[in-house]
Amino acid sequence: MEREFYVSVELYVSAKAAAALKKPPTKKASGDKRDNGARGTPGGGEGASKKVKEKTSWLGIGRSSTGAGQWRPARCKLVEEEEGCLLNIYVDDTILYRSIYMYLLNHTDIRAIHRSLFDRRNCLGIFSVAGQVRGAAPPTEPLYIQFEDEDAAHTWLALLRSYAMPEVYGRWLSPEDGGLYRMWRQVDLTCIQGRNLGVTRPFSDEPSLADQDPKVDTDAIDMDVYCEIFANGVLSGRTTVKKGIGSPDWHERFVLSDLPPFENLEIVVWREKRLSKPAILGSVVIVLVNFRRGETVEGWFPVLHGGQASSTQVGEMRLKVRVDEEIILPYHAYARLLKTLHSRNHLDWMRDLESRLKMKNVNNNIMSVAIAKNVLLENIMELADREVDGTLTCNTVFTKTVELYMSWYGMAFLEASVGATIRRLCSEKVAIEVDPVRIGKGPKTIEKNVELLVTWCREFWDHIYAARTQCPPELRRLFEHIRKLVENRYRIRDDQNRELPWQSVSAFCFLRFIVPAILHPHLFGLLPGLPDVPIQRSLTLIAKVVQSLANLNPTVQKEEYMRGVKDFLSDSLHAMIDYIVVVSTPEVGSKAPSTPHTSDHHERLRIMNALRQRGATTPVLYREAIPLLPHLLDIPRHLAIITSVVVRYSRTQSFQPNKSTGPEDKFFSEFSSRCLEVEEQALFRVSKLAAKPRRQHSEPAILPIVPPMPANIPLPPSPSSPLKMSSRGRKLSNARARVRKPSRPSTTSSSPDRSPGPKRESTSRKPRNTPTAEMEPVTLFQSPALTSPSPSPATEAFGERALRPRPPFIHHPRSSSTDSPLTRNRLPDPLKSPTSESSVELTDDPGKRRRNIFRSILTRR
Repeated sequence: MEREFYVSVELYVSAKAAAALKKPPTKKASGDKRDNGARGTPGGGEGASKKVKEKTSWLGIGRSSTGAGQWRPARCKLVEEEEGCLLNIYVDDTILYRSIYMYLLNHTDIRAIHRSLFDRRNCLGIFSVAGQVRGAAPPTEPLYIQFEDEDAAHTWLALLRSYAMPEVYGRWLSPEDGGLYRMWRQVDLTCIQGRNLGVTRPFSDEPSLADQDPKVDTDAIDMDVYCEIFANGVLSGRTTVKKGIGSPDWHERFVLSDLPPFENLEIVVWREKRLSKPAILGSVVIVLVNFRRGETVEGWFPVLHGGQASSTQVGEMRLKVRVDEEIILPYHAYARLLKTLHSRNHLDWMRDLESRLKMKNVNNNIMSVAIAKNVLLENIMELADREVDGTLTCNTVFTKTVELYMSWYGMAFLEASVGATIRRLCSEKVAIEVDPVRIGKGPKTIEKNVELLVTWCREFWDHIYAARTQCPPELRRLFEHIRKLVENRYRIRDDQNRELPWQSVSAFCFLRFIVPAILHPHLFGLLPGLPDVPIQRSLTLIAKVVQSLANLNPTVQKEEYMRGVKDFLSDSLHAMIDYIVVVSTPEVGSKAPSTPHTSDHHERLRIMNALRQRGATTPVLYREAIPLLPHLLDIPRHLAIITSVVVRYSRTQSFQPNKSTGPEDKFFSEFSSRCLEVEEQALFRVSKLAAKPRRQHSEPAILPIVPPMPANIPLPPSPSSPLKMSSRGRKLSNARARVRKPSRPSTTSSSPDRSPGPKRESTSRKPRNTPTAEMEPVTLFQSPALTSPSPSPATEAFGERALRPRPPFIHHPRSSSTDSPLTRNRLPDPLKSPTSESSVELTDDPGKRRRNIFRSILTRR
């Protein structure tokens, strides 16, 4: 049965692709310069150098008007014929821009795009190679599309991945599940700040040599700097532009999820000067293959410029990096763990993990499991009933969970309340200061600044009050429960405490949600980066006034210079009470939590019905790899992360489950035991694949999830076939070509979902940059996510951005302030074919056979 799905999107069209279209694109408006995707892309003929350089701005993603792409309206048509699937993208409703064979792609080829890349939300990227795509655009150029809203983006991400191939290993060893396990990877990077950028000195591991003869760039104080983040050679994000003086502060976070097998993470530092082209200042290269998994590493990393023979250091970058790589088992492997997890309030597990194992980074995953079971709100209310006396001011598990809960359901509400106003204040560079000590001027200037403060406070409050009806039902039910709980707990008739129920609601809605968003808008996605210091001061003063209003306190008690806003607070007091009543009263007919609505609700229902039908006929691991709508939940992945962290922290804290005595200890001991069982099951499956890396000819084969395309659609060759064809293009920063390693984790001996090739001996060689210290051996039960040194095919940077010169990859020794592991002495043969298999040597001696199996598991290959 043939099915078709349609959606209207915005399509990024590069300059090269636009020139190849049959119909020339319309002339781009001047305001569209800031929406292109290539930053500082030189080129476009001789006239390009004569163009006046665009003014630096965080919105200015493009640095020149030529050679850059543009966003154009487009329409996507997904056609399913006889189990085959083709995605057609049309520009101007008539011009076929590209056709993609979705069944040839991997799940990691379809992923969300970080907002900083285009300063646009709800964008997806589709990365393909020659043979998987046809059309006017170059085949290796990524496809970037933007959807109307978040719900549409999530729905189509799940739909497209349902036709692609997940990274499943050992299909022939577990036919009932469709494989032994699948993989998931993520990099969480925070660019904190830089120092001494532009100060050139020889790079050396010896501090005495590194400090010799620093040379300060004479233009260092007259330059702007920004960073571009490349994951596996693909441009994945960029920071905002900061002024010079060599020590910029960013504090910008980049979460890059659903990545292919790890290669390198490169942070390229660019500098800009007036009336000149952007130039590379240097780069930081982090080898993800050898990076410690599941732990946050923070420290100063050297920024190097030049080749390996004559490297020079041009500053340092303070980075915080976390690399996650998890083995995900089938859902039924977590049945006992899930039963134990649901036996108590999920917030109690968060409290136990934080108090016993000092864990704070699994709360989101436990919340996701509770949301999937639709019990999170009930768990929060239950804990609120128990901790009503300390819910308002203390930082407890309850208050922290409520903060996560509000961030989960209330981001659209927050954007409608303060998002536009904050961006307007930043764009106008409003600097407010009313402190006489800070301002150092007369009373008239202070009075004028107070009037400016009151004006902006009214602007903020008007938008906050107007958005009160957009408060989602999930938050309204929570606020109603808190208000009634305080009313029943503190039944005091005097007028002094009659405002306490209202203040209990504002303590969460304002103190822990809206006011922090005003103070730090970049942490809530309202701004791309940290505001300038004068603007931060303005936001701080406005946040103080709004918080005083939320406390129902018309008299400012602390700062004398803030008394000028007393009239504003008194006039807005009744409106604040009305606001609290509205957000803490559920609408009629909204008893259950709501689901997001798209502009075309009927089309969304068709897609969800198609996903259910496809899931009924697909193997277990393939079905579970498709995220659950509407929040893109992956329950086995969340459980795998919880298991990995609990096992790691249990060994770090020397926790022994069998030596627990109290009732609380009994629950936690059982939970830890279940996590260890899952860990052992993961290790068993990995060792099973290592011992039997390929399907024997006598074993039955498992049919692929998607049969071949029908005869009326041309079938391109598979990119993993041994036929001669161009491999996936990847813009590398080193000049010489690098042969791709097998795209599989080090624990496996065969590529996922591919027929094994002929056996060949695996060789190794010593790396060129041998570290001075040996890497510590990996603990057997350190994490179920065993590392994957195998790089995956990546795509070229889009448009003319790929032509920009990049510094060569340079091995960076470990920073003295980090605990990142060093490179191993032995690495795999770089000339090894991607389709070849590395086998485990088996002998007749059972003991030696066992040792060889675990040696292959523990070795990064």
